[in-house]
Amino acid sequence: MPDTQQPQIHQFLQYLRFEKRSSPNTVISYQNDLEQFFAFLASQFDAPPVTAITAAFVRSWLAELKGDKLTGKSINRKISSLKSFFKFMVKQGVIQQTPMTVIVSPKTSKRLPAFVADKDIKTLFDDDGTKKLFEDTWEGKMEKLILLLFYSTGMRLSELVNLQEGQLDVHNSHIKVLGKGNKERIIPLDKKLVQELQDYIANKPESLPGIKNIFVNKKGKPLYARYIYSMVHQKLAEVTTIDKKSPHVLRHTFATHLTNNGADLNAVKELLGHSSLAATQIYTHNTIEKLKDIHKKAHPKA
Repeated sequence: MPDTQQPQIHQFLQYLRFEKRSSPNTVISYQNDLEQFFAFLASQFDAPPVTAITAAFVRSWLAELKGDKLTGKSINRKISSLKSFFKFMVKQGVIQQTPMTVIVSPKTSKRLPAFVADKDIKTLFDDDGTKKLFEDTWEGKMEKLILLLFYSTGMRLSELVNLQEGQLDVHNSHIKVLGKGNKERIIPLDKKLVQELQDYIANKPESLPGIKNIFVNKKGKPLYARYIYSMVHQKLAEVTTIDKKSPHVLRHTFATHLTNNGADLNAVKELLGHSSLAATQIYTHNTIEKLKDIHKKAHPKA
């Protein structure tokens, strides 16, 4: 990528980090997309400056991506990266108009979010079952507690990894979660889960100096996201045959079970920390599918 583009990309990434407070993963994704785009322009169009980039250049890049058989979802993400970058360039006065106004994102089929069925959730947390999934050790109790928190709160993996002891409000039975863009939201907890969290914190290994994370390993260090992801995948594989088995599936399960049981969509939006209702509305489709299934099984004319 030409050196002339580096300062502008760096300035944009700094804006994402410190003003938008985007997550590290989001910043890396934007950086990769922009570097790939400008590398393409350098190889095909002799590295035009930002002020000379037109929609035709963007379309050429998108055509190459389609030729590489990139999915519509991946292409849309790259388009979103460019839109944000050029919008920032307009804001900075580098260009007067963004070339992205005439770029149309490819349509993608909306897949319903996968979720764990009620009966499988009961099996997962069934202490009286014939097959106990969690060992009766400190580590086993921690693993169960992590899964319970994912299912009971719908929090993201990054949010759980960074949970601090001070975010748990025992008196009011809720937990404060720091989500995307450092937006804080409060999620209620049932008293039994609060008690289990208290017991876990009281008996967990002593954390290293300066570490206040709720979940730590035996050495007192914060748990790695990869460890939690792997553990969740392993435990879910014991109770369900759905393709995806991840912390995010438990987030989907939390939202789906709420909507299926009549929860207000705006309330679900706030609990998930979505910035707009549009992102939450996909869970109503699962509710509709459930109604269709009930109708088909119960109605004589179905």
